[in-house]
Amino acid sequence: MDEKALEIIELELAVLVRHITSITTEKSIGKLERSAYLFLHHIATHDAVGVKALAEEFGLDVSTASRQMAALEKKGYVLRMSDPLDGRASSFEITDLGKQELADTKEARLERVTKKLRNWSSEERQQFAQLLQKFNSK
Repeated sequence: MDEKALEIIELELAVLVRHITSITTEKSIGKLERSAYLFLHHIATHDAVGVKALAEEFGLDVSTASRQMAALEKKGYVLRMSDPLDGRASSFEITDLGKQELADTKEARLERVTKKLRNWSSEERQQFAQLLQKFNSK
């Protein structure tokens, strides 16, 4: 592999994380932390989801995912539903409040990303999107 390219990629990923972190930690960017945003987005696009599935999706241990889901439940962003076939298992669905917080946060994040990419061509934005999806795929 091209060592210089890998060094550039590693550094630029660190800078990207810093940019994204600064976007999501501003008070004007909504109430959702990154993990809550990702969990709610996943649940919203997959209907009801269990803790184990969330843990697997995001590379977390089940106890971490469970704690994060309990926090979202406490805030009223998700609703826990018991599995009718296995009373020990449960899944979560997003509430109207959760949908609204997700939409508000997404809108604010998109606004910041749009500003950052305002001088990029449509082709550059499309290529960047495709490469990020490829990089983040399993």
